[in-house]
Amino acid sequence: MPILLLLFILTSIAATVLDLVLRARQAAHVARHRGAVPPGFAEAVSLAEHQRAADYERARLRLGAAASLFGLAVALGWAVFGYDALYGVVEQWVAPGLTRSVLFLLAAGAVSWVLGLPFAALRTFGVEQRFGFNRTRPGAFALDKLKGAALSLGLGVPLLYGLLWLMRQPGPWWVWAWLGLVLLMLAMMDAYPRWIAPMFNRFTPLDGPLRDRIEDLLRRCGFEASGLFVMDASRRSAHGNAYFSGLGRAKRIVLFDTLVASNNEAELEAVLAHELGHFKLNHILIGLLQTTVLLFLAFFAIGWLCRQPWLLPSFGITHGDDALALVVGVLVVQAAGPLLGIAANWLSRRHEYQADDFARRMVGAEPMMSALVRLARNNASTLTTDPLYALVNFSHPPVPLRVQRLREA
Repeated sequence: MPILLLLFILTSIAATVLDLVLRARQAAHVARHRGAVPPGFAEAVSLAEHQRAADYERARLRLGAAASLFGLAVALGWAVFGYDALYGVVEQWVAPGLTRSVLFLLAAGAVSWVLGLPFAALRTFGVEQRFGFNRTRPGAFALDKLKGAALSLGLGVPLLYGLLWLMRQPGPWWVWAWLGLVLLMLAMMDAYPRWIAPMFNRFTPLDGPLRDRIEDLLRRCGFEASGLFVMDASRRSAHGNAYFSGLGRAKRIVLFDTLVASNNEAELEAVLAHELGHFKLNHILIGLLQTTVLLFLAFFAIGWLCRQPWLLPSFGITHGDDALALVVGVLVVQAAGPLLGIAANWLSRRHEYQADDFARRMVGAEPMMSALVRLARNNASTLTTDPLYALVNFSHPPVPLRVQRLREA
């Protein structure tokens, strides 16, 4: 077996084993603490709610472990024989050229999309349904998937033609590909809330006393928004959330209707103050710069790999095409994903603490603590998390640590 393929297999297996071990630690930790609500939370969270959160977490961990093993099998299948076999099928039907390369990539994407559907359905109609969070009907679920696929095709096909055309040109094609993707990413931050999100949800302008309260908060924070909206998230899920989107004057604030229904005005103000903190403390800009740098490094590595004559033979691939080099290069670079993810999660957790501190200064500690506990309770988020699992996987600090920090501030 070629050495590069062997290293890829061993690395993929090691990453999956680590993921399974961490999931097992988390499940065991949650089970050990299932019998009692953590100190300091007994007044806000009942034992029944705590146990429901523990059971929900363990169910999600089991499904995640199965998905992780399945993902490993799919990745190894693609690497060992799948890409070469699929290309062999495509080349029998399509003449050499850009179209053959694009159709190969579309076929590979379609196979991966179909393989992922069962786990998406199990998550929605299995775990989420069992614990009372799912409000999506099978028809709406299928329509959402088809809309997403159509959108991906509409945007992706022209981009694939452009990318593969660049790869056939002399010079560092990856620089132009990286720059194009960064510009597209910035454009999508403005386009998504205006045109894409309304394809999936309905957005209603926020009115009433809550709007007045939020606008006062925005003035105190020196923040300009193009609109305040409530999204009909309850059509699909009972989970509550809020988010900001857009750039510049196109920034808009979106509240899930489930969040508005389950939180009082002080808690909603605290949640938004936290999100405003991310903007005021330049976390959004830092995140964009971080993504831009990581994309640059990824494109550099992929660009270098794609130019190496040994890349495809190292994976036992007998055909030669830039599209094959691209998917194999991406496969190799993705192996570094877990390590980069740990570093990114560390920075994200630090930013969450800072945004909590900003919210405390703007609205006080009590509303922020109350909002965190209510969100955890309503979303069935466990309050007993294994520290090592959280260190590797969590982009947000566990709620008990965030509440403790607010209490001690």
